Amino acid sequence: MLDIFVDADACPVKDEVLRVAERHGLAVFLVSNAGMRPSRNPLVRNIVVPPDPDAADDWIAGRIGPGDLCVTGDIPLAARCLERRALALHPNGKPYTGESIGMALAMRSLMQHLRETGEAKGGGAVFTPRDRSHFLHSLDETIRRLQREERGNERS
Repeated sequence: MLDIFVDADACPVKDEVLRVAERHGLAVFLVSNAGMRPSRNPLVRNIVVPPDPDAADDWIAGRIGPGDLCVTGDIPLAARCLERRALALHPNGKPYTGESIGMALAMRSLMQHLRETGEAKGGGAVFTPRDRSHFLHSLDETIRRLQREERGNERS
């Protein structure tokens, strides 16, 4: 069964994930380094990991499996999820794919280098209402597709 894993510390779309997951009856793992307000929804699991930089990523990558979905803005975590045959979706709604992840990792590395040398400043783009809307649509479509595939595999 499809589970949703959320890299929750800086995720701007947690509420949207919970709404869509509840509509589909899916379990959600909110993984963070800091405690979060617990949900009354029995499908939601709040997972608090140690404050190590990669603890949330390691927890998710160690448990996600084929057909599961991870919501993250962390490109290396998305790559690890794809390696485990899971899907990964950015909070702006763009899916990470096997075709796009290599370029995304390379661009991340380049931008990190440019920031370290002072050639570039600042972080990522501002999250907009349009990004939130695109995410909602993309998440719902992705879940529907995964559920159709799951039903098709059960018939085989």
